[in-house]
Amino acid sequence: MKRGFYTIMSAQFFSSLADNAIFVAAVELLKSDGAPEWQRAALVPMFALFYVILAPFVGAFADAQPKGKVMFISNAIKVVGCLLMLFGTHPLMAYAVIGLGAAAYSPAKYGILTELLPASQLVKANGWIEGLTIASIILGVLLGGQLVGHSVSGLLLSFDFPVFNTGIDTPPEAAIFVLIFIYALAAWFNTRIPHTGVEMRPMRQDPELSVARNALNLLPDFWSCNSRLWNDKLGQISLATTTLFWGVSGNLRYIVLAWSAAALGYSTTQASSLVGVVAIGTAVGAVLASVRMRLDQATSVMPLGIGMGMLVVLMNFIDNVWVAAPFLILLGGLGGFLVVPMNALLQHRGHNLMGAGRSIAVQNFNEQACILALGALYSLSTKYGMSAFGAITGFGLIVATAMWLIKRWHHRNTVQHSEELQRLMAIARNDPGH
Repeated sequence: MKRGFYTIMSAQFFSSLADNAIFVAAVELLKSDGAPEWQRAALVPMFALFYVILAPFVGAFADAQPKGKVMFISNAIKVVGCLLMLFGTHPLMAYAVIGLGAAAYSPAKYGILTELLPASQLVKANGWIEGLTIASIILGVLLGGQLVGHSVSGLLLSFDFPVFNTGIDTPPEAAIFVLIFIYALAAWFNTRIPHTGVEMRPMRQDPELSVARNALNLLPDFWSCNSRLWNDKLGQISLATTTLFWGVSGNLRYIVLAWSAAALGYSTTQASSLVGVVAIGTAVGAVLASVRMRLDQATSVMPLGIGMGMLVVLMNFIDNVWVAAPFLILLGGLGGFLVVPMNALLQHRGHNLMGAGRSIAVQNFNEQACILALGALYSLSTKYGMSAFGAITGFGLIVATAMWLIKRWHHRNTVQHSEELQRLMAIARNDPGH
């Protein structure tokens, strides 16, 4: 791997670590404030909100600036969201601001890979960065769970600063205060990311128009990029698969917390460990995919998505942690093996069609719109009485059915557009990079 790849991985690790820990802290903050369960479920779609709203703009911004600088700014926004949560803003609103930072971060994080590495190394690079991201999810949810637990929070709250009154009086507030420093560490690594030498693609600006009007002028470009990916015979399949996977996985993080409480009687601290167990399986699957899969083989993993959906339904029949742990590892492993080659294929097609930052922004828009829609559906269902068991059944059937439809879609493309698909696969096999 080229110089700078490991710096990118370090920055991604600490930023993702804090992202996942802050989710657990926000759940516990709402819980300690007596908020209804639907508000806790609503954290997931609130995080996705700015991914959807700002998708036409963040990709172009990432392509117009050095990506290390974009990642630094994004982590600074996350720190602001933490401070808002600490000092009285409603947790849902403050968490949306942290989501704003994450929305700006993602096109730069993934886009820099296509600038730094040749296409032949994208699956391997995605396997490592996804594996590291999953490791940060495991450690992040565990860290968040421990920070809001009695032993660690008691130690943190026992510190008494002379003269200065921090106003931090509860375990989730103490956890959020610690996580600010982890975001700061991630921001420091961002400053060490080297320039890739790739020419920037300036955002179109008309000096005679206002800032708002110039921003609105980006919308046609974004929708053009979105249409290009959905019309590309490989782009549409990889985009549909990753959109579905992340839409379900993003909400499964909270559903596992709710299921752990309902089926096993777990507290937030205990339940966070099971979210980490799913992530362990995903990390193993991601690393295996990076070693065993080539870019031109990516579409062969789609049947795993159907199996993953059926396994989600089977969660309803588990009420023992010794059965749940290996089951959740298997579930995560299928997801990791599915998403890594599909993600790499999507990045490859997006980079060739429109540029790294714009393609990742399109990907984020679709994936986060799916998270937002499914999360809003789950939150409303919870508000009106749906149990965690009902939600798990619904999510499992959705992913299995949708993956079957996507597989049929690709089969139809293979029959009707075989020459075009063979040409695109040849490009994926032979592209030496840039």
